[in-house]
Amino acid sequence: MSMSDDNFVGGLTDRRRFLMGIGGAAALAVGHPSSVLAGEPAVPKGALRIGLTPVFLDDQMSFTARWRSWFEEKLERPVAFVQRGSYRDVVDLVRSGKIDFAWLCGFPYVRHRHQMRLVAVPVWRGQPLYQSYLIAEAQNIGIRSRADLTGTVFAYSDPDSNSGYLYPQFQLRSAQLDPASFFGRSFFTWSHRKVVEAVSIGLASGGAVDGYVWETLAVTRPDLAQGTRIIEKSPFFGHPPFVARPGIPAADLERFQSVLVGMAADPQGAALLRRLRLDGFTPGSPDLYDGIARMMATVLKT
Repeated sequence: MSMSDDNFVGGLTDRRRFLMGIGGAAALAVGHPSSVLAGEPAVPKGALRIGLTPVFLDDQMSFTARWRSWFEEKLERPVAFVQRGSYRDVVDLVRSGKIDFAWLCGFPYVRHRHQMRLVAVPVWRGQPLYQSYLIAEAQNIGIRSRADLTGTVFAYSDPDSNSGYLYPQFQLRSAQLDPASFFGRSFFTWSHRKVVEAVSIGLASGGAVDGYVWETLAVTRPDLAQGTRIIEKSPFFGHPPFVARPGIPAADLERFQSVLVGMAADPQGAALLRRLRLDGFTPGSPDLYDGIARMMATVLKT
């Protein structure tokens, strides 16, 4: 077998693994992930419930176990991470009061801000801000800008993601282009890491990804990130925040916010932040998300 044959077989193997990871062909047809992640433990009675999705924390079971233990020590009460497969599933749990807090994207926060309370915003590289990255396959040198993605296969992360869906939709609509016809085909991967993976292995020619996630992967999973190139960066937006359910007791909100904001000053908390590659958390302000609100108004009215 020639070297090119080896590369071809390896590429097919990568594609099969990727398709299995996002649920097979159904995901490529813009399917929806399972609403409950496999192996989720029962929530202890009286536990503070925190919603997470694989959109950010993917393959992080050992980390979330340590983070939960740290929260329990600081809050002096049981804590349960409630994991779901998409932002929409977590948003529904927050809005219905079935979980107390959640780490969400700025897009669903803005969309449902009348039913949520802003708790804290991550600080990354000294700011509570991040960007959307438009990425392309590293070896496809013919793609140098958004215009070169016309008619190609494109990967989004989640339909309720700002960086992984709203921003690229806004950019195309602002240029009087229809996203549905601009790309030859598009699909959702349901996590930013899997957007990078899809583009890296050539399953998609381009994708939209959270810049914080891409930069983290460039350090922790260079084998994935090096298979892609950044061809465009968005303006800065408010970093995906922690939010609270409607009607949460003020004491619970203030205590949880205090623990998050104090995380960087605590030795164990600082170690967890290093794993997240974050500087810390700040109370933040709703106006951090005004740019997302403006894009949302444009995209949702069309």
